Amino acid sequence: MIDIITVNWNAGYQLKECLESVIANNKNEVSRIIVVDNGSTDNSANEVEKLPNVEVIRTGQNLGFAAACNIGAKAGQSPYILFLNPDTRLEPESLSIPLAFMENPENKKVGICGIQLVDEQGKVSRTCARFPTLGRLLSSALGFDKLPGLKGRGVHMADWDHCTTTRVGHVMGAFYFIRRETFELAGGFDERFFVYLEDVDLSKRVAQIGWDIWYLTQSRAYHAGGGTSRQVKARRLFYSLRSRLLYAFKHFPVWQAWLLIFITNAIEPFTRSVWCLMRGDVVGVKNTFEAYRMLWRSMGHILRGDGRYNP
Repeated sequence: MIDIITVNWNAGYQLKECLESVIANNKNEVSRIIVVDNGSTDNSANEVEKLPNVEVIRTGQNLGFAAACNIGAKAGQSPYILFLNPDTRLEPESLSIPLAFMENPENKKVGICGIQLVDEQGKVSRTCARFPTLGRLLSSALGFDKLPGLKGRGVHMADWDHCTTTRVGHVMGAFYFIRRETFELAGGFDERFFVYLEDVDLSKRVAQIGWDIWYLTQSRAYHAGGGTSRQVKARRLFYSLRSRLLYAFKHFPVWQAWLLIFITNAIEPFTRSVWCLMRGDVVGVKNTFEAYRMLWRSMGHILRGDGRYNP
């Protein structure tokens, strides 16, 4: 009943561990396990090809997360799709509980659900988010949501302990369980988002067409966090900034998008650097300005709404 789609880009040993956890905890819920490999060079895709029920689709290059997810989704036919990051590991009820929740007739208008994600210490990660607004993005961008008493001002629901099942705006794309019907009605992922916010954008469009999104605490999975993008911090920040601006031009009034561009380009590099220096992170300052160098070079592509762009 479930097609599991995992996008791989040099995930190393994490990919195999993730898929082995899927196989170990599959109670006949999983139809296909599809790995879309975005041009990995670390042999991780070769390592999983011999695992039972695992199919590898090789794109030959890094197409970005959104495009790879769409390729994987088109390869399956099951009524449910689970987009699962390679830096996750499932537990015994990670699949059966969300499937049962979605199959419950009372939840027929739930299009997406996520489960509780925990870190290496078993601590519950605060993974749900509100839909971005100009104020929330600016709060996150300028670090105001890091200040005591202001943790609930940003996009991330950091002010909530994530210990209760509830309806939310968005669940993290690391474990993104969606009805195929919902995915197709919403038009799938917008491939202009190379990585970051493509899942938020999809959740936004899913909500706009009348589906609900829920976060479930009855089951959990391990999530390392940061994924393989932690290997390239400057580029990771660049893609995050780029996706933010793409999202603003797609969902905000034009004047708000332009205001966000100004704040992002002219003020945020310096506020980010101050936050880095307060932590004694000199390398972080270097990565910040390397990311902004890429962003400034890409502004023409962003304003034109171009597709994939690799600086």
